[in-house]
Amino acid sequence: MTQPVLKIRNLSKRFPVGGGRVVHAVNCVDLSIMPGETLGMVGESGSGKSTLGRVILRLLEPSDGSIEFDGQDITQLPKGQVRRLRRDMQMVFQDPWSALNPRMRIRDLIAEPIKLHVGLSRSERDDRTEDLARRVNLGPTYLNRYPANLSGGQLQRACIARAIATDPKLIVLDEPTSSLDLSVRAGILELLAEIREETKAAMLFISHDLGTVRMISDRIAVLYLGEVVEQGQTEALFENPAHPYTQALLSAHLPADPAIKVSRLVLEGEVPSPFALPTGCKFHTRCPVAIDRCTREVPQAIQVPSGQEALCLRIPDGGNIIQRKEDE
Repeated sequence: MTQPVLKIRNLSKRFPVGGGRVVHAVNCVDLSIMPGETLGMVGESGSGKSTLGRVILRLLEPSDGSIEFDGQDITQLPKGQVRRLRRDMQMVFQDPWSALNPRMRIRDLIAEPIKLHVGLSRSERDDRTEDLARRVNLGPTYLNRYPANLSGGQLQRACIARAIATDPKLIVLDEPTSSLDLSVRAGILELLAEIREETKAAMLFISHDLGTVRMISDRIAVLYLGEVVEQGQTEALFENPAHPYTQALLSAHLPADPAIKVSRLVLEGEVPSPFALPTGCKFHTRCPVAIDRCTREVPQAIQVPSGQEALCLRIPDGGNIIQRKEDE
């Protein structure tokens, strides 16, 4: 039986900020990703998505829990051994302008991970670099240019070429299309789908763009205050969201056809401070269907008939569904 490329259990990340205060950024997350699978991760800004992606790759050190990569627990590995894993674990960042050294040519930027992790000869490295550029639809004329001479979409393609240069088993993509216009975004998504098909790499696709996540992901995890409140197959989760937060989040997604009436679920109240998380269910302070026990009891994952798992005490009695009102 095929094992997950990535398996994390009870993973948490806290940031001490002085005065005895602690930011609870990621809280007790359980996730796994299989080879060739794309897991989409969605949530409001500040929900912990980017932090979780960095903790998974050990760019940030976890506070608790375990990270198992390709069957090996890497949670406590020394940094030197983690660096040797970089060949198999890569990341594409949100802002390609800040991710690339502006003083290096595109050719050298793409070749850098090959030089560090693969150990090819100079001629072999040059051939590999040119092949990668063609693979991400960057013509040979771009290789001798500097980042300032490329558009945002071209720079993101260069970042993707860097990420796949070592044939990694896991790629974490942190909002890779958020700074791009729609036409360029579509090209990047097609490229990622092709790469996944060719390499069978597992991908964690972090985004706030629900339409993009639905298009590219096999499964989706919904994050709220650093906690996965629901996860499951993409279409099942979009068609039958079980957690009240997921229902509200997905209701904000606008259909392409403006004639379609939209049913919005507007949450009241502010997101609680990560310095002092609510007791019981973390969502109860904003949840329209919360009851008294939601303030005291910590919900456990419950599987719903459509297949996904959600953290909601009201699923067994059917009270988890928020009543909708049509926008006029």
